[in-house]
Amino acid sequence: MYEAVHAHPDGQSTVARLAKTAADYGFEGVVVRNHADARAEYDPDRIRDEYGIDVVEGVEIRTDDRQSASGAVGNYRTTETIVAVHGGTNAMNRFAVEQAKVDVLAHPMAGDGDINHVLVKAAVENGVRLEFDLSGALRQSGGRRVRTLQSLRKLREIVDHYDAPYVVSAEPTSHLEVRAPRELKALGEEIGFTREFIEDGLAEWGRLAERNRHIHSESFIEPGVERGRYEEES
Repeated sequence: MYEAVHAHPDGQSTVARLAKTAADYGFEGVVVRNHADARAEYDPDRIRDEYGIDVVEGVEIRTDDRQSASGAVGNYRTTETIVAVHGGTNAMNRFAVEQAKVDVLAHPMAGDGDINHVLVKAAVENGVRLEFDLSGALRQSGGRRVRTLQSLRKLREIVDHYDAPYVVSAEPTSHLEVRAPRELKALGEEIGFTREFIEDGLAEWGRLAERNRHIHSESFIEPGVERGRYEEES
């Protein structure tokens, strides 16, 4: 299972501190999902070696302009293992699910954002994961928490109905906000999700990273075709 984090300067803790805490809590990896205008400086290989945890280089593109978002997706797709788009408006939600180069639509139900059957069908077609952001359930209270839980349940219903791809994150911006997988699964049960649903969403980050690293490898040419494959089989 993997957690997707915002590190300094997008958050309060360094990548190394977040990775150490995640490793201590039993995660296999962390995805560094800093917004494009607040990139972190870190050495993923050194952190992997020091703490025994996978560190996935990613980016979360945040803009209200579709043209800017499209350019950013194209630029970062070649350099980042995981590319996410910051959702929360209907326009950006629609943009993200229509882009096969986008891996994750981050917090689609935030703000004025929503997901309907048209958008979820596009997400399925293009392989865009919809994020279940548990940060509000963990760190909000009162009416805001109630609205967050309602949005999460609505998203779960439509994801279940269309068997849409998804990820789960508590979106920590500090090592103090990292929660162990068992805590996130317990929270899921408390708010109406199964433990298996939460676990699968946490694991999907790792599956995404593995797939994209393979695609970016020198041996990959296109699906089903890899350099050296036929020589090895002959």
